[in-house]
Amino acid sequence: MKNYNWSFLLGIGLFATGCATQSKDSSEIKDSIPTIPVTELKQQKTDLHREYVSDIHAVKNVEIYARVKGYLEEVYVDEGKEVKKGQILFRINNEEYAAELAKANAILQSAIADAKGAELEVGRVKMLVEKNVVSKTELEVAKAKYAAVTARIEEARSMKSNASIQLAQTQIKAPFDGMVDRLPFKIGSLINEGTLLTSLSDTRNIYAYFNVSENEYLEYVKARGKTTGKDAVVELELADGSYFRHKGTIETMEGEFDEGTGSIAFRAKFANPEKLLKHGSTGTIRLTNTLDNAILIPQKAAFEIQDKSFVYVVDKDNKVKTRSFVPKSRTSTYYVVKSGLEAGDKIVYEGIQGLKEGVTINPKTVSMDTLNVAAKGIELSAR
Repeated sequence: MKNYNWSFLLGIGLFATGCATQSKDSSEIKDSIPTIPVTELKQQKTDLHREYVSDIHAVKNVEIYARVKGYLEEVYVDEGKEVKKGQILFRINNEEYAAELAKANAILQSAIADAKGAELEVGRVKMLVEKNVVSKTELEVAKAKYAAVTARIEEARSMKSNASIQLAQTQIKAPFDGMVDRLPFKIGSLINEGTLLTSLSDTRNIYAYFNVSENEYLEYVKARGKTTGKDAVVELELADGSYFRHKGTIETMEGEFDEGTGSIAFRAKFANPEKLLKHGSTGTIRLTNTLDNAILIPQKAAFEIQDKSFVYVVDKDNKVKTRSFVPKSRTSTYYVVKSGLEAGDKIVYEGIQGLKEGVTINPKTVSMDTLNVAAKGIELSAR
C-alpha cells in the first residue's frame, strides 16, 4: 500500500511538472511572436500635392532705352523708387534738338510763303491766258511750280514733326506705374541712341512660370475636368521656406510640349499688394489635384529591391509575404498605388526592417484614417 501511494504521488508530480513545462514553452513561443503595426488599405479621396520650381516675373516689365543721343542732364528718380505713369525719369540735353525744331519750323514757314506766291502767280497767269496775252503753256508751268512748293510744305511739316518728336524724346517718361531698377548712368554721362537707362516693373501682380511633365499635365487636366470654369488654386513657397500669404490661380499654359524636356509650361498669377515678390526671383509652386478613388500606402511601409517597390502583406494566418506594387506617384508621406495592391489588403505599416518572408506576427491594427490625421499633422507642422 505504501509503494502504491508513493508511485501515485510520483506520477502526479511528474504530470504537474510536465504541464508546467508545456505551459512555459507555450508562453515563451507566444512571447516570441512580434507585435507589428498593420493597416488595411482602402480607396479614399485624397489631395495629391505636386511641387515645381518656378520663375517669377512682373506682369509688366520693360527696359527703358534712350531714343536720342546727348548728355544726361537730369535724373529725376532713384533706384528702387515707385513712379507713376507719365512721370519724367530722365532728361537729355535738348539744345541741339530745340534748334533743329526751330530750323524745321522756319523752313516750313518759308515754304508756306513760297506757296502763297506761287498760288498768286497761277491766278495772274490764268487771267492772262483768258485774255490771250500768254499761252496755256505758261499756265501749266505756273501750276507745276505751285505743286512743287506745296510738296515742299509737306516735306517741311514732316521735318518739323520729326524734330518735335526728337525734342520730346529728350524727356524719358514712365510708361506705367511701377518700380525703377538700377540706374547705371549718372548726370553728365554721354548717352547714345539705344542706351539702356533702366528697367521698370509693375509688381502689383506677378506671374509664376513652371514646367509640368506630360503625365502630370494629364493628371491635372483630368482633375480639372470635374470643376470646369474654376481656376486651379496654387500656393507659392518662398526661398526661405515660408509660404506666400496670397494664393494664386493657374491662368494658362503653353500650346505645345518642349521636345527636349517633354514638359509644358504653366503660368500662375498672384496678387502682390505688399510688393514682396520681385521680378526675377524664384519660388516653388505647390499644385493640388484631387483623386477620388486612390489607394495610398505609407512610404515607411515600402522598400525597394532592384528598382522595384515591395510591401509586406499579412495573410489570414498572420503570416507576412512580400508583394511588389507599381506606384503611380508619391506625396510627402504616401505612395499612390497604380497596380499590385487592392483595397482590403493588409500590409505591415511599421517595423519592416527585421521581417522575413513567412514570419508569423501579432498584428496591431492601425486604421488609415489615423495615419491620415498623423500625416496631415506632420505636414502642417512642417509648414
